[in-house]
Amino acid sequence: MLVGAIEAGGTKFVCAIGDKENQVIERVSFPTTTPDETLKHVFSFFDKHKVEAIGIGSFGPIEVNEASDKYGYILSTPKLAWKDFDFIGAMKARYHVPMGWTTDVNAAALGESSFGAAKGLTNMLYLTVGTGVGGGAIV
Repeated sequence: MLVGAIEAGGTKFVCAIGDKENQVIERVSFPTTTPDETLKHVFSFFDKHKVEAIGIGSFGPIEVNEASDKYGYILSTPKLAWKDFDFIGAMKARYHVPMGWTTDVNAAALGESSFGAAKGLTNMLYLTVGTGVGGGAIV
């Protein structure tokens, strides 16, 4: 079983493929430009692999409420080319697999909780200062 991961950052995208033992098989990184240019790189990477699911952690703000008409969108971001972009819609049009969607900071919090410095803890808080400032919590 192969799974895909995307860290959609404001400065760069990182795409990876992992196996059921949580080992990274392949990883690429490229600058975040426009949605069309950036997704060409994303599609080029994932088209080479038969993944069963894709998890996406994205810069924001994003809509994470599945009941919203804007679920899967990057909303009113300072990266104007990405404003009101239907990220999940673009991905699902190409790949017919389950997809997880959350903020890049929440994805990092989950990663630390599952595999990193917070592994084994019941509660944790992850803060980041980068292109933006954000926080994610596992409670």
